[in-house]
Amino acid sequence: MIAIAPGKLILSGEHAVVFGRPALAMAIDRCAQSIISPGAGERVSFNLLDLQQRDSFTLRALGELKTRLARNYQLFLDGQLGIRDVMHKPIELFEFAFITLLDGLHLKFGEGLDIETRSNIPIGCGMGSSAATILSMLRAIGHYFRVEFRPDWFLKYSMEAEKLQHGFPSGVDSYISLHGGCALFKNGSAVSVPLPRLRLYLVNTGTPAATTGECVVAVKKQFGKDPIWNDFEAVTLEIEKALRANDRARFMEMISENQRLLDRIGVAPEKVRRFARDIEAQGGAAKICGAGSVFGDNGGMMLVAADRPPVELCKQYGYELLTVRGDPLGARIV
Repeated sequence: MIAIAPGKLILSGEHAVVFGRPALAMAIDRCAQSIISPGAGERVSFNLLDLQQRDSFTLRALGELKTRLARNYQLFLDGQLGIRDVMHKPIELFEFAFITLLDGLHLKFGEGLDIETRSNIPIGCGMGSSAATILSMLRAIGHYFRVEFRPDWFLKYSMEAEKLQHGFPSGVDSYISLHGGCALFKNGSAVSVPLPRLRLYLVNTGTPAATTGECVVAVKKQFGKDPIWNDFEAVTLEIEKALRANDRARFMEMISENQRLLDRIGVAPEKVRRFARDIEAQGGAAKICGAGSVFGDNGGMMLVAADRPPVELCKQYGYELLTVRGDPLGARIV
């Protein structure tokens, strides 16, 4: 049983969506894949190829892991634990997602399972790698057990897992990976928006030193009640209008304005800010399209809108240049 789920890019509204403001996100043509097959005995084996991590558990041991992680997350909410300390290792995120789905849907089985995941979505760069991997796994498990595909169920269980890593996830990653396409997202609801028809590129500035969870917590602490979120909302709605009208000039203007707002909340390292300014000097527009970073030099992925790929500028900065296209589909069996 094989399922895939796409990664995502936030075109506008990262961080703002945590405060109930809209975000505009699109699925991209990079995916996570999960393969489910019968295993030996009564154990569930997890093999995360990209992270080079393996684990094997009985259902009872998975239940104990779920209890421990849920307790740690509550300690995080109570301010007694940092978000990085909720889990001991990344593979626990997927083990928690598995047992949460199993318990939530009251699934029973009398044989072992082997779960293998792989992905071509860059990890830790704001492209929704963890949400895509979780959803590809949940989609494969649901199909394996012949469960009716109810998107709201899978969104719910994927969000339960995402909390352990991101603290206060907005739901954008999970929703877009589940449904595909492009959407304006606000307070758990989404409105379909046409996928961009402009030339877009991705620039990998390097894995941020801060996790998404740490960035969200830091921004929430300093800007939780700041009126800057009104500005974020206005920019996001203007970008939506530009996409619907295929207005290239307005789209690029607002992409640059979004980057300036991200500068103001402190999630764009100085080197990344310089790169964005250099892109603008060449007639393009660029912005961080993930959580960014509140310390270090790397900001994860940047979205670049330009007539030509910024090959020489990326070489100058030591950044990786990638092509990107929208994916109209979401998590699915292949």
